[in-house]
Amino acid sequence: MNDMNPAFLKPSAMPDVQSTLDERALPIEQVGIRGVRHPLTIRSKTGNFPSVGTFEMDVALPAHVKGTHMSRFMALLQKQDIAVDSTSVVAMVREMLPLLDAKEGHVQFTYTHFVKKAAPVSGVESLMDYEVTWMATAKQNANGNADVELGLRAQVPVMSLCPCSKEISDFGAHNQRSHVTMSVVLDTETKMTVEDLVTAAESEASSELWGLLKRPDEKWVTERSYSNPKFVEDLVRDVAGNLKADQRIQSFVVEAENFESIHNHSAFARISHKK
Repeated sequence: MNDMNPAFLKPSAMPDVQSTLDERALPIEQVGIRGVRHPLTIRSKTGNFPSVGTFEMDVALPAHVKGTHMSRFMALLQKQDIAVDSTSVVAMVREMLPLLDAKEGHVQFTYTHFVKKAAPVSGVESLMDYEVTWMATAKQNANGNADVELGLRAQVPVMSLCPCSKEISDFGAHNQRSHVTMSVVLDTETKMTVEDLVTAAESEASSELWGLLKRPDEKWVTERSYSNPKFVEDLVRDVAGNLKADQRIQSFVVEAENFESIHNHSAFARISHKK
């Protein structure tokens, strides 16, 4: 065996180019990996379930360092073996800083969250899906510990019925499917579930949605929405009111978009608030 063959060199004998000095005096705000798909186990109120997340992970790089340790992002991701919730997201971004020799870092991932829901009359159960993103940024403080800002975003499909259409028509009213997208910054010491955020939107719609409905359920949804009309302005204000009243939420952005049934365009409204 030829010990000088590069294939048999020990890692300690190989040059670590990314750790060499860089003389361009330009720090990098974010450097890392993006578009990584990885299996997840998600913790939910109706039981844990498998999903697939699309990850972005990055750190800040000092001006004098040539490159970051890209493989360590994947190593951190590979070792995650507990169900994902707010606590595990905070722990992951805190662990990333010493692993990457960084003072600031960010983890973000998007996945499909499923909630088992019972239809309003028949009680038949089905899964409803929501697009969810967790976001966490860690910064090293003066004591050497990591302060974390935790964010959660959920897109919730709902139903809205036009109050004006109901008022001016002899019978009926036009309605549409709507998306309520909420991005919130959370108190990291207080647990908030995806289901909590979903409920903040669904409770203010003309009607929430279900994956499976029987005829008695369809009648209920039709009559419920007719008795609870909402403009897009009403929808975004009512959802924002729920988020404003929740002490676990430090700031938020909420947007409602109605995919109009009588126009070839959408109506939307947006509210942001910092407590």
